[in-house]
Amino acid sequence: MEAVVGLLVMLLGVSHGVETYCDGRQNGAQCYGALGGTVVLQLMNKASEIQRYQWLSKTTTILDVKNNIIQSNLIENRSSFTLSNGTFRINKLSRTDGGEYNLKTIDSDGTQLEERFLQLTIEAPVSSVRLVSECLSQGEMKLSCSSEGAESPQYSWTLDDHTLTDSELLSGNNETNNITLKQHVKGKLVCSVKNNVSRVLKEVKISTCGFIFINCTPPNGTHISQWVFAANNTLCIEPTTVPPTITATSRDEQRYLKITACVLAALVLLLVVGVAVVCFQKKKKKNKPKEEDDQELTYADVKIVQRPGRQMQQRAVTEVEYGEVMFSERPRQSVRPAEDECVYAKVRKGR
Repeated sequence: MEAVVGLLVMLLGVSHGVETYCDGRQNGAQCYGALGGTVVLQLMNKASEIQRYQWLSKTTTILDVKNNIIQSNLIENRSSFTLSNGTFRINKLSRTDGGEYNLKTIDSDGTQLEERFLQLTIEAPVSSVRLVSECLSQGEMKLSCSSEGAESPQYSWTLDDHTLTDSELLSGNNETNNITLKQHVKGKLVCSVKNNVSRVLKEVKISTCGFIFINCTPPNGTHISQWVFAANNTLCIEPTTVPPTITATSRDEQRYLKITACVLAALVLLLVVGVAVVCFQKKKKKNKPKEEDDQELTYADVKIVQRPGRQMQQRAVTEVEYGEVMFSERPRQSVRPAEDECVYAKVRKGR
């Protein structure tokens, strides 16, 4: 598994005004100039004390000075010579400016006194630095530092202002552009890219790739000692808090809480049983068929009257007249009587 943590890119523009200095007073001096920039060459200490001198490129005379007067300067439009300190300044350097130069000093009789050589090299400066970081599967961090446009770039690394050590480096060294840091390394990391005419620094704050080192023995007895990704760690998870120490006072409190809990549980149980019994009784009474109320039928003042002048062929039709018929309720009894009572009172037949 490779997880890309971040892409850190920084482009640092370098203007064509890069200026370099070189001491050419020693024979065989090696000087460097930035492409498009400026080089300042120290040719002599005091030019005013020398009768005549010439500065040549191969066989071509670039600068000719006699009795402190500049006789000729082939690159006058982009150069200047200072008589007081003997420096020759050349601007807008191009590739053709590179090569071997020699300085000749001549006395008043035209005799050559001294000849010195100088080598001038033109290089493109470091124009940009690109720094990329990548987390590997075990929490290591791979970094790549590269430059654009620079000729003969040289790389170096520092962490919190000190050179990287073997305890911090998994692979690579302080002079390579690709390195791999170990899991625990973090801090201010600086990649330096330079050549003979320029130097550019790229600084970045790095942290671990989210990995932690675990060293424990879980309940299954298998010892674990490795780097794991913290967000997905399910191994050796230790409690974040320390269990409190149980004192005599806390034991009494725990015992009281247990007793209280038992009593409350018993009360709740009794309440539940009571509610269940009441509900059962209500349900039983509801399902029992209702007994019809016993009623007592009372007949009173019953008269049979035969109307005059009206006779039937076979027998006389009589009418029965009921009066004051009352129903009275008798008290409800648990057992229904075998038969109803009928009470007749004052039954009379009229003729």
